[in-house]
Amino acid sequence: MILETVKKILIVRFTSLGDVLLTTPLVRTIKSQHPDIQIDFCVLDELIQTVKHNPYITNIIQYTRDEKLFSSIREKIMDAQYDLVLDLQNNHRSHKLLEPLKSKTRRFEKHDFEKWMLVNLKINLMYNFPPIPVRYSKVLPKLKLDDQGLDLFLPENIKPDLDPKEKYIGFCPASKHYTKMWPYDYFEELGEILSLHKYRIVVFGGRNDKGICDLIASSIPGSINLCNDNELYKTAINMKQCHAIICNDSGLMHVATAIKVPVVAIFGSTVTEFGFTPYKAKSDVVQVENLKCRPCSHIGRNKCPQKHFHCMLRITPATVYLQLNHLLVS
Repeated sequence: MILETVKKILIVRFTSLGDVLLTTPLVRTIKSQHPDIQIDFCVLDELIQTVKHNPYITNIIQYTRDEKLFSSIREKIMDAQYDLVLDLQNNHRSHKLLEPLKSKTRRFEKHDFEKWMLVNLKINLMYNFPPIPVRYSKVLPKLKLDDQGLDLFLPENIKPDLDPKEKYIGFCPASKHYTKMWPYDYFEELGEILSLHKYRIVVFGGRNDKGICDLIASSIPGSINLCNDNELYKTAINMKQCHAIICNDSGLMHVATAIKVPVVAIFGSTVTEFGFTPYKAKSDVVQVENLKCRPCSHIGRNKCPQKHFHCMLRITPATVYLQLNHLLVS
């Protein structure tokens, strides 16, 4: 099916924060090249803010984990009579939801075999794979993405809490998995270095990040703790006041790139071949090269299987500071 014959598209990506933001180049490109196509988006209810103000999207279908509402969501999709559905989630939940629409559905290729080979046998079949937004676009083989980055559209009534006259560096110290988190004491040491250079540290995080954010903020004199209850817009508008963001391989990394703030991203147990690097953004990725145990997972682990955690412990605060300084002057 070619897009010239399509009037309505549904894009399905329930989770997670970063993955949803990584779909936005595809949304924008389809709409810019085919402005008459209606694009709707199905996303988990708690992530509505990622696409709520996107001008390229007409309707949002809220997905929920509540099984009692599953049938009504599927009926809503059926009633909309989409010409084409792009399943960028491609898991058992999306398959079940879209089961009646098999002939109209195109699915994102997840390359599970290649990921397994890289994680378990360290055979790298992914060395020349493009970033995830480009992989998403492969569901429409003739479509070529534009040269822009991610999108996150913010409402105009949200105001920052930070003084624009100060020099801020943002820290996003959390991640869902332990092996994707740079040690908190390294963040503290980096904060001390940056304080000597007249930067003020702002700590960002969400509902599940309060403990680590409180710990780091309390250890860096003069820092500001803006960890909140998953208030995406508030986090993003304050991030925009920062000269740069230091973060792990996490959803907030993609938030920072979507709002065009320079990023230094620290990769531990995961590797760039998986495609989740800062997309078309001013950024640097810091990682330990040629470490034989990397990657130990494609999503992260709750502990280091080798018990040495070299993938993170060998990335020193001095190294990250040098990368940050290089990024700011480039």
